[in-house]
Amino acid sequence: MANVAELPAAGLPQPARRRIWGWYFFDWASQPYATLLLTFIFAPYIKDVLGDGTAAQTAWGYGIGIAGIVIALMSPLLGTIADRAGGHRGFLWLFSAFYMLGAWGLWWARPGDPNLILVLVSFGIGLAAMEFATTFTNAMLPGLGTREEIGRISGTGWAFGYAGGLLALVLMLTLFAESGETGRTLIGISPVLGLDPALREGTRAVGPFTAIWYALFMIPFFLWVRQPRRPDALPLGQAVRAAWPDLRASLRLLPGRRSLSAYLLSSMFYRDALNGMYAFGGIYAAGVLGWSVVEVGTFGLLAALAGAIFAWIGGRADARFGPKPVIAANVLLLTLIAVGVIFVSRSSVFGIPVAPDSSLPDLAFYVLGAGIGAAGGALQSASRTMLVRQADPSRMTESFGLYALAGKATSFIAPLSIGAVTQITGSQPAGITPLILLFLLGLVVLVWVRPEGEQAR
Repeated sequence: MANVAELPAAGLPQPARRRIWGWYFFDWASQPYATLLLTFIFAPYIKDVLGDGTAAQTAWGYGIGIAGIVIALMSPLLGTIADRAGGHRGFLWLFSAFYMLGAWGLWWARPGDPNLILVLVSFGIGLAAMEFATTFTNAMLPGLGTREEIGRISGTGWAFGYAGGLLALVLMLTLFAESGETGRTLIGISPVLGLDPALREGTRAVGPFTAIWYALFMIPFFLWVRQPRRPDALPLGQAVRAAWPDLRASLRLLPGRRSLSAYLLSSMFYRDALNGMYAFGGIYAAGVLGWSVVEVGTFGLLAALAGAIFAWIGGRADARFGPKPVIAANVLLLTLIAVGVIFVSRSSVFGIPVAPDSSLPDLAFYVLGAGIGAAGGALQSASRTMLVRQADPSRMTESFGLYALAGKATSFIAPLSIGAVTQITGSQPAGITPLILLFLLGLVVLVWVRPEGEQAR
């Protein structure tokens, strides 16, 4: 990670520097939903609750897929409303409340009586709130620096977020999340605060922990990130009424904006595949390799550390070469990793048989996980700066709403297809194969994206 003097905010007037740091804190505050809940702690715990990796992967796929449909339908409309109403803070307060409510609801995933519907609905509410809030905060990126600076700002913000997720994961593994077999945390103690390991209260506390973390670290964001109200802003009621006609008009213009359309389509495929990797990595490791929640969390530490480092490196590469080559290189790397994951099991590694007690499958999965973290961090950072280059500056939130739509319009395909293929084949490795096709489709369509957007025509 860079020191403060190297950050893009250095050298700026104090209010501008504080605003950038406030914006960074959204990534820090919200990242644990992805790190702790979506991937490394709660998702593999679902496998423990249901007792079978295939059943957990199926349920998780359907639950996340339905949440993705809701996000796809709502994000563009919310973005259009925000552009017309001229502000984001009120929306962010609302989505923050739903984020915390959804995360807290995961406490009720009790062993033996998990109330699966309530848990999946709670998770979906929190996930949708995080995605909606991200749409609004991403739209603030162009106002934080020049066109040449925003790649580095985006990369540093994403790296800062990964660092927050890494710290949150360390705290969960050492103080709260217990092994289902020993009842002890990673450092060999019982869960703190008197939480009962027999009821898996340490692991279930990941929901309230994530909610409290978000509430605490959003304080700098709300204190330091201010937006003056635009003189042409509409009252909220008028903005709501105008949203659908305006969005429909923007959608009709998309075919004429070929570079933007191609980028939205490309990102639709590769981000869906990446989200599928994040959503099912923990469940896959738990079911195929037999890892405990603590082991999956340790794997997550490595992935999050790699993500933080390479998001920062990717931001600097973005600033130097532009986002398109950064995106292409990382999508190609993730495609190869997806192929590699399928060929790692307890009995073989890349087609080479291994003994049942061999540590080689674990080592291989650690390496692949570090690659997912590294490539995923750089890819996501470069993706939002690419959208800034493609978008109409006067409709930035709407554009990020369309970006969210593109990310979620097919977001149900990866989880639902993984769930369906896993159910049909009865095989977790076979269930991962749709991700390879999605990455390749994203890479092919990226060819038609102009690096500087429509202005390069």
